[in-house]
Amino acid sequence: MRAMRAETFSGYEGLKLVELPKPAVTKAKVLVRITAAGVTPLDHTILSGNFHGSKAPLVLGNEGAGVVEQGGGPEFPVGSRVMFFGPYGAFENGTDSEWVVVRKEDLCLIPDNVDDVSAAGIPVAYLTAQVALTLAGFREGKTVLAPAIGGSIGNAVTQLARALGAKHAMSSTTNHAKAEQAKELGFNEVVDTSSEKLGDGVRRITSGYGADIVVDGIGGEVLSEAVGVLALGGNLTTLGYSASRKTTIDVTNLIVPQASIRGLNMFAQPQAAITDAWNVILPLLESGAIKPIVAKTFPLVEAAAALRCLVEGRPFGRVVLII
Repeated sequence: MRAMRAETFSGYEGLKLVELPKPAVTKAKVLVRITAAGVTPLDHTILSGNFHGSKAPLVLGNEGAGVVEQGGGPEFPVGSRVMFFGPYGAFENGTDSEWVVVRKEDLCLIPDNVDDVSAAGIPVAYLTAQVALTLAGFREGKTVLAPAIGGSIGNAVTQLARALGAKHAMSSTTNHAKAEQAKELGFNEVVDTSSEKLGDGVRRITSGYGADIVVDGIGGEVLSEAVGVLALGGNLTTLGYSASRKTTIDVTNLIVPQASIRGLNMFAQPQAAITDAWNVILPLLESGAIKPIVAKTFPLVEAAAALRCLVEGRPFGRVVLII
C-alpha cells in the first residue's frame, strides 16, 4: 500500500512516499480503507522532532475517515463509513496511508449528512473541544473564549459552545480578512486583534464580565492575554502551543478572580470521556448545528505541501489529504 512516511524527523523533506505491506487484522483491531486524513499541527510537531515518544520511521496522520473492510463485527459491518482518532500517527503508523488497522473503541460511524473529507477533520478538533468544555464545567449560559477562529480547536470550541447554549461564544484572529470571513460564516463574536487587544474585545462583547471558560490551543502571548480576561471563578484550559511553548502570566489575573488554569492531554483521556464527547457531538452534526469547515484538500503524495499550507499558510478551516 502507498503511505507518506516520515523517514526522519527533519522537517518537510523527511516525508517520503513509500510502499508498505497492507496491515493485518487482529482480534482487537479493524481494517479501515482510508479515504481522507486530517492534517494537524501535531504532524508538524512530530516531523520537527519536538514530540515526546514518537520514533521514525513513522506514517503520520492522527485522524481520518474511511470504510470498514474487515473485522468490524455487528457494530461496524463491512462497508461502514467511520472516522476516528487515537495514537495513530504519533505512537504507531497513522492515516496518511491507504489502510490502517484501528482499535474498535476508537471508531465512530459517520453521519449520513457528513462527507468523508469533512469527517476526516472532525475527531481531533471536536473531541478535544468537547472534552475541554466538559472538564471546564460548561453549562448553558456560560461565557466562552477560544482564540483563533480559523484554527481547528478555536473553531470547534466556538461552534460547540454556541450550539450548546453559551451566553457568549467568542474567538479571535490576528488577521482582518479572517475576521471578515468569520462574520460571513456567522461567527459574530470574534475579536480582531489587528485593531483591538484581546482583553478589550472580550470586555466589550461581555459588557465587562469576561470569560467563564477559556480554551486555548495557541500558547505564547495569546495565552498570557487570555488569562487576563477570566471572570470571577473562571478557568483556562491550555492544550496547544502552535505560537510558543513559553509564556509569561500575571499571577494576579488568577489570584484576584480566584481563577484557575489547567492542561489537557487528549492521549491521556479515559475511553468514557471520548464516548461521552461523541454522544454530544453526533446529534449536533446530524442536525447541522455544528459543521466542520474544510479550507483545502491535497492528494496523499502532496502531504508535505498540505502540512506547509496548514502551518505557514494558516488557512481558515481544515486541511485534508484525499487518499
